[in-house]
Amino acid sequence: MIQAASGHISKMAGNLVDTEINSVRIAAVENCFGVAGQPLAIPGRVLIGEGILTKECRKKPKPRMFFLFSDILVYGNIVINKRKYNSQHIIPLEDVTMETLEDLPDIENRWMIKTSKKTFVVSAASATERREWIQHIEQCVKQLCEKTGRTTPTEHAAPWIPDRATDICMRCTQKKFSLVTRRHHCRKCGFVVCRNCSSYRFLLPKLDQKPLRVCGLCYKQLLAEKAEEAEAERRRSARFNSEVPVHDPSSDDSDGSTEADYENMRAWNTEFYLPPV
Repeated sequence: MIQAASGHISKMAGNLVDTEINSVRIAAVENCFGVAGQPLAIPGRVLIGEGILTKECRKKPKPRMFFLFSDILVYGNIVINKRKYNSQHIIPLEDVTMETLEDLPDIENRWMIKTSKKTFVVSAASATERREWIQHIEQCVKQLCEKTGRTTPTEHAAPWIPDRATDICMRCTQKKFSLVTRRHHCRKCGFVVCRNCSSYRFLLPKLDQKPLRVCGLCYKQLLAEKAEEAEAERRRSARFNSEVPVHDPSSDDSDGSTEADYENMRAWNTEFYLPPV
């Protein structure tokens, strides 16, 4: 269960900033992740609480250790509880929104943690524990947004549908998964699809810097969106160019003088610059 002092989180965090007890707690978390984990101690960061949540992974739900800090959410695999964790994941809280989910027959107290790069479902041991986690995370997110002036994101990575949810491709509905026919996930919609239905690649900058696997339907939609964006950009450029005044070279330095005036000036210039013959 998440461990946090009672009362308003901002008051608690303010009391713990730069204190020895907070430094000791963060150092203990760092030690549990070992040299493979990233440093977690930075000025102003406070460890709000920690606890074990069940994360719905690709193949089956698995327990994961979660640590809530004032600005990040950290979780990892449990090797030895309270002593060793690995596969450290760090999520900036400014990128987090959450959604409460309905219970499943075999999993209760579920909610979804949504970010631009990864979206996943977790569950707590009780409804009270779920409520406390959600309240603490939301409060930390609110304080961060007030401090930075940012707003919570509206676009999130699609959650991956667990492998166990289907025995056939969710796109073609023809291929049945087996030891030979492997399951794949579309990075855009999260559907479980076969190899043929996910043979496409598309650049999704918010998820990765290289093209990712997507299903055929998402690939067509992404191409259409890209074409619409290109057309919109072309129209903006055309409108901008039409509003820019056209330069007429013949009008350069025109001051209303007549040809006779120019002849007089040329003659004057000739007499001025050339020595007398």
